[in-house]
Amino acid sequence: MEKITFKGTPVHTYGKLPKVGSQAPCFTLTRSDLTELYCHDLKGRRIVLNIFPSLDTSVCATSVRKFNELAASLDNTTVVAVSKDLPFAQSRFCTTEGIKNLIAASAFRSPEFSKDYGVEMVDGPLAGLLARAVVVIDENGKVIHAELVPEIAQEPNYEAAIKVLK
Repeated sequence: MEKITFKGTPVHTYGKLPKVGSQAPCFTLTRSDLTELYCHDLKGRRIVLNIFPSLDTSVCATSVRKFNELAASLDNTTVVAVSKDLPFAQSRFCTTEGIKNLIAASAFRSPEFSKDYGVEMVDGPLAGLLARAVVVIDENGKVIHAELVPEIAQEPNYEAAIKVLK
C-alpha cells in the first residue's frame, strides 16, 4: 500500500507500482472500440503507460495531450492512456482533442490491472479510480521507469519518463 494525497488529503493505493528492473505485469484493457488490448499486442515495442483517474479532470486531460505530443517523436514506442473512464468517453475526448498518437484504453473491466500495477485508490474521494502514475516498459517487457505521482492534482514528470527512452 502506498500513500499519496489528493489536494493534501491522504489517499492509499492497493499494492505498489512494479519496480524498475522487474518484469512488467501483463495486462488486458479495453480500447475505445470495445476490443481488448493485450500486453502481447505490443510485444517488441516500448510502452509508456500514462495512468490517471479520469479524462474529466484538467490535469488528466493535460497529461494525455502532453503524452500525445511526445509520442509522435518516439521510435518503436506506444503510449497507452489508461483510466477507468468508459471507452465511449475516451473516444469522445480523443476525437474532440485530435489525439491520434496514443491508444486510449480503459481498465473499467480489468480489476487485475489496477491491482497488478498498484494504482487503485482504496480510500479518499476518488476511491475506486486509478492513481496518477507513469510506467515505462522496454521492448523486452522490463520496467525501466515507474513514477507514482505523490499528489494526484499534479502532473507527472514527463521528462523523466521520456529520458529513459532516449
